[in-house]
Amino acid sequence: MSPGDHRLTSMVRRTARPARIDDQACATATSPLSAHEPCIRSAVGTPIVAEGRLWGVMIAASPRPEPLPAGTEERIGKFTEPVATAIANIQARSDLAASRARIVAAADDERRRVVRDLHDGAQQGLVNTVITLKLARRALERGDGDAVELVGEALVHAERATRELRELAHGVLPSVLTHGGLHAGVEALAGRMPLPVEVGVSVGRLPRPVEASAYFVVAEALTNVAKHARAGRAEVTARIEEGTLQVQVRDDGIGGARRGSGLLGLADRLAMLDGRLDVESPADGGTLVAAAIPLTG
Repeated sequence: MSPGDHRLTSMVRRTARPARIDDQACATATSPLSAHEPCIRSAVGTPIVAEGRLWGVMIAASPRPEPLPAGTEERIGKFTEPVATAIANIQARSDLAASRARIVAAADDERRRVVRDLHDGAQQGLVNTVITLKLARRALERGDGDAVELVGEALVHAERATRELRELAHGVLPSVLTHGGLHAGVEALAGRMPLPVEVGVSVGRLPRPVEASAYFVVAEALTNVAKHARAGRAEVTARIEEGTLQVQVRDDGIGGARRGSGLLGLADRLAMLDGRLDVESPADGGTLVAAAIPLTG
């Protein structure tokens, strides 16, 4: 690549637009480049843009004294389009593979959490219940008066284990959402917030995967508001537009939020439903988390 190519590349990268260099002076006979490099007098560069991102530059160059013909930029642009499409396809496959890997990792983490919670909580309570009931049975066989007390103790263990199982099930999918739908679920989330949250959910019952995904988007967004936003108020809206559930969570906080692991995992979940998650959080304040979830596949 000649020095002029470097300059042309810089021009295209800086402007993200086609550029050309004509009547470029050639290297002198004493220049070390002259023995190895052709004399490039005219060059045209066109950006390769994929998914709105500048990936590179395609350059055509000529050693002839006359400039490259007018319209060369447009002709080269036709070649960059399939290149950009190929790059976008490769990036999409890469993003899909990464998304699937995150989903698998998240599922494994969740499975381990459930197993741990079951082992440390409800399972241990049920084991204690069985042991205590066996002791009560032996007491009954011996005619021991401790049997009634042991049965009562076993009942306490069983009730505690039942509560822990119920709480664990709620952690997977809250009962307020299961029984009351998205509006009830969002109202419950808003009621636990340490700041006022205006709720504008104007939808009825939705397909279960859509309803659950929307709920978890709101839950994660409101959690981030409570932890990081330093907001005075927040607003949650949900409505259906052209067969798509539109969910938005706004706050009036300090802004500058980034898409953390929680929202990234939700973006992967929405992608499985052909949905999309967007985060707008300018440095001058306020954050908007918006989800779009098609109601049909």
